[in-house]
Amino acid sequence: MGSSRRILGTLGILSCLALSATVPAAGAEAPPGPKEAPQVPFTQRYQAVQHGGLVRASNSSIGCRKEAVPDAAPCAEVKKGAVGVNSDYEMFYSEVDKDPDTYNSTRAELKVPQGAKVSYARLYWGGNLRVGEQKPPEDNGRVLVAEPGGAYKEVLADTVIGHRTDEGSDAYQASADVTPLVRKGGAGMWTVAQLNIAMGRSEVGAWGGWTLVVAYEHPQEPLRRISLWDGFEGLGAGAGEAAGESIDIAGLDAPAGASGKAGVVAYDGDRGTLGDSLTVTADSGRRSDVSDEENPFNDVMNSTITEFGRPSSVRQPEHLNNLGYDADVFDLSPALSGGARSLNFRFTGESQGQFLGVLFVQTDARR
Repeated sequence: MGSSRRILGTLGILSCLALSATVPAAGAEAPPGPKEAPQVPFTQRYQAVQHGGLVRASNSSIGCRKEAVPDAAPCAEVKKGAVGVNSDYEMFYSEVDKDPDTYNSTRAELKVPQGAKVSYARLYWGGNLRVGEQKPPEDNGRVLVAEPGGAYKEVLADTVIGHRTDEGSDAYQASADVTPLVRKGGAGMWTVAQLNIAMGRSEVGAWGGWTLVVAYEHPQEPLRRISLWDGFEGLGAGAGEAAGESIDIAGLDAPAGASGKAGVVAYDGDRGTLGDSLTVTADSGRRSDVSDEENPFNDVMNSTITEFGRPSSVRQPEHLNNLGYDADVFDLSPALSGGARSLNFRFTGESQGQFLGVLFVQTDARR
């Protein structure tokens, strides 16, 4: 399961491997795919101090089709936000395009402000390969992406893929630098298809989805420090070092009264299964429990895609209970009320455990 460690932030940008966003020419030999590892420690992917901020688009790629146990809430009500866990349902791919060659596709709105310049963009995707069927892992590092009004382009993972078998699941997360694609495509509805996930029903359940994280510059916005971290860690049940994940982000220099936000991507968090939490501690010692109206403190990873406790953007489909996929943005202002040079993010797992994939942080910076 996950481990606790101190990971110090550094100034500058962590160099990334190149994105392949075009389909290889016919007959060309495909390049070897990225390596896989059962555990990928959280490391900083990108950091900058600039006038601007962070935005994201996100959606789950699979949903319930029908109830599979007698006491399960109706699938239609679960999609509207009722309590339900993926192991209680027959799960099926979500499909919003009209392309017969894709077996799952979902859309979400990316709200890049008008006049902004995209400085960095990264796409994350992942899910469970073993449910009623077993999907082959060879396709973990590949998805199809369409910018607003555009055609699909193949995007290939460009870094180590987290992939582990854990108590009945076969879970993974992959990612790729898509900065050129997002600079060209801009704001609007983005579509991600062919995400490698399994459908059906099992005691562990099906889950999967994608999140596009975008850093931008805009001369009329405040000076902010933005930081993107990623990895693939299992969070076990209970307390202690073996059950959680601790991430330190240093070099913030946020003034007293600063505003900020933190975004999290996690897998297999079940609504109503308690025990998972997120706390943030500033170097001053001020400790804040992170929660909001839609994400209670003891069930913070509860299959929602929200921002400050509200639906954050237009999505197709727009399920309120995403049955095992979380991509939430939380208000960090309480943790920054006294200022902060560094923040410690402490995640704990629910009683059945879950997987942590992404953390991004935006804070005001001193002028």
